[in-house]
Amino acid sequence: MGIEFVVDICRKAVQTSLMVAAPPMLAGMIIGLIVSIFQATTQINEQTLTFIPKIVAVFITLLIMTPWMIHTMVSFTTGIFSTIAMF
Repeated sequence: MGIEFVVDICRKAVQTSLMVAAPPMLAGMIIGLIVSIFQATTQINEQTLTFIPKIVAVFITLLIMTPWMIHTMVSFTTGIFSTIAMF
């Protein structure tokens, strides 16, 4: 186990965490952009207007993407354990 091994595991961990976190973050960002455009066109400057649509969008995205997220995390963890077992 050299430094290259540790760097490779860290790189894969960061890549996996970004892949798993991306769908809910993108959903929240897109809904926030849509609500901001709506607020700008109607000149409604209510700060709490963005919270409920973002929460609903993130929740729905999590419901839809949870099986893929779990599969991605389990395959990453299984890969790490099998790689460590080879050493």
